Amino acid sequence: MLVATRYAQSLLQFALEKSALEKVYADMQLVVATCQDNKELSAFLNSPIIKTDKKTAVIKQIFSEKVSDITLGFFTILTQKRRESYISEIAKNFISQYKEHKNILTAVITSASGIDAHVRTQVLNLIKQSTQSEVELLEKTDKSLIGGFVLRIGDKQVDASVARKLNELRKTFTTKILN
Repeated sequence: MLVATRYAQSLLQFALEKSALEKVYADMQLVVATCQDNKELSAFLNSPIIKTDKKTAVIKQIFSEKVSDITLGFFTILTQKRRESYISEIAKNFISQYKEHKNILTAVITSASGIDAHVRTQVLNLIKQSTQSEVELLEKTDKSLIGGFVLRIGDKQVDASVARKLNELRKTFTTKILN
């Protein structure tokens, strides 16, 4: 979404100028989590019926004690320009742009039962060596994998799961039987 990208970029530049990048990044993480956990907030911000001053008051009430003055001021500008419905998307875009600015890759490893600290360290080191970037490793579990793992970095994926191998065997047997 172009609007969210542009506002996020402006906020990132402003945070850099004010030497408050880390604080604003933490603020944006809080905003994303708050919006995800509270669907009523998103509906409230998207409502064309509710007046701007009411939205500004509610945003200040929710976030005033939790975010920096830069972020609060930014939210005020957004509501004045009637862009408050984009707050969650702007926060997500900000986080992405922050990671790009800091050269941080997000890798997602999915396994059937989780990974231990040793495997986690090995995966992190392997990714860091091959990408020359800092890595944020997110862990997910999916029992349907049976065993092994699926590692996703951006648009690249390594599927070393038992479920995939079983599917390949099933396809091979089916092909050989039909031929």
